[in-house]
Amino acid sequence: MTDILLIALCAFLGAAAAGLLGALALRLFRHRSLVVSLSVVAAVAVTAMLAGTLVVAWAMFLSPHDLTVVTTVVAMAAVVSLATAMLLGRWVAARSRELTLAARSFGDGGTFAVPEERATAELASLARELAATSAKLDRSRERERALETSRRELVAWISHDLRTPLAGLRAMSEALEDGLAADSGRYLRRIRTEVERMNDMVGDLFELSRIHAGSLTLAPTRISVYDLVGDALAGADPLAREHGVRLVGDRIDAVPVEVDSKEMSRVLGNLLINAIRRTPADGTVAVAAHRAEGAVVLSVTDGCGGIPEEDLPRVFDTGWRGSHARTPPAGAGLGLAIVRGIVEAHEGRADVRNVTGGCCFEVTLPAAAPA
Repeated sequence: MTDILLIALCAFLGAAAAGLLGALALRLFRHRSLVVSLSVVAAVAVTAMLAGTLVVAWAMFLSPHDLTVVTTVVAMAAVVSLATAMLLGRWVAARSRELTLAARSFGDGGTFAVPEERATAELASLARELAATSAKLDRSRERERALETSRRELVAWISHDLRTPLAGLRAMSEALEDGLAADSGRYLRRIRTEVERMNDMVGDLFELSRIHAGSLTLAPTRISVYDLVGDALAGADPLAREHGVRLVGDRIDAVPVEVDSKEMSRVLGNLLINAIRRTPADGTVAVAAHRAEGAVVLSVTDGCGGIPEEDLPRVFDTGWRGSHARTPPAGAGLGLAIVRGIVEAHEGRADVRNVTGGCCFEVTLPAAAPA
């Protein structure tokens, strides 16, 4: 038993010396290629075995012939181990280079494609993560392009909408100043109307900027959907009468919701104004509300004739107006964007779909907890 312990101690001391030298070599070559690191590891393993064997052989006073045999065997094992380590290192390095080239493609704006050659489990996991990241970047780029397009359209449309009334205001003010206005009262009323329209436009821009900046502050209170819709219908009734449109709101469930009544009144008001302006005379705008699996669904259905299917995903985009046939003379394409922003601030969802003869705008809100 004492001999075995002595042999183990001698072998450990020889292997430890080789291990320390290997650790030093790994530290020196830690920034080099993976092939070098694997070769060092293989060399350490073989050298540790050789050192332990030689120390034990010398301690046991082996004959020169036996010592030569042991050394030769270990040397051959070292050659095979180093060759295997270098092959493995080159294979892993090649897969790593392929992964680097593939990652560079989506970093330059392309799409990451997983290399066809199979790699180690770790590199394969990294490739999957890079593919998922590439997909997220693609979606982000698409959203960024859509937002940039929306901003450009908004600036163009706002500039157009402001240029026309400003030109009219200048002409009317010059006519009044020069005393050329035959009916000054009519001119003044027209100026007031244009100023109010531009003021509403500026108010919409301010509201939209608050929504996009995340500074929209809500003061939720418990209110019945029946009361909320009733107030919105009363506010939109004069505009409906002016356009000859019937307002119908006979399918309203008295469901409680926790919302900011002022902001949600603006949502319903925008939806009703949008529906009334796009519904022809003698048409009908219907409002409904019902409970659906822990949520409350408010809907406004108009008689606009429908929206092209390819335009449905853009209806709530900032500045979107659609075709000229659906463009109101006083709109800037902000009303529905404000609707979506306010609804999402309430943790709800705004949707639109085509129905027979028109389209239906739906606002889904979380239902209030039982009192």
